[in-house]
Amino acid sequence: QVQLAESGGGLVQAGSSLRLSCAVSGDTFNIRATGWYRQAPGKQRELVATIKSVGTNYADSVKGRFTISRDNANNTVYLQMDSLKLEDTAVYLCHAKTIVGGRQWMYWGQGTQVTVSS
Repeated sequence: QVQLAESGGGLVQAGSSLRLSCAVSGDTFNIRATGWYRQAPGKQRELVATIKSVGTNYADSVKGRFTISRDNANNTVYLQMDSLKLEDTAVYLCHAKTIVGGRQWMYWGQGTQVTVSS
């Protein structure tokens, strides 16, 4: 199993920056992808960014503003968010995907609130 713990959320003004962190522990050897989703009130959960050994992937709405990175030595995944907009307000959830015994497993953190004000 994998445990994920997010931190770094908060209340910021539009145009500012914020960095989220996700501490990853447990069965890190079998992780094939990690990343971030977000869920705003009344909306579906949506992919923000993922990182794999082959590269990164971003939602169109955050391309050029958000950067995902990974510190393998410290088992931490980061999401640097710049030029924040009101519509970025959401709970941000860290996720990890493992493949064990031919099966795919998804893990989620508890989430961290990001609120962008005008």
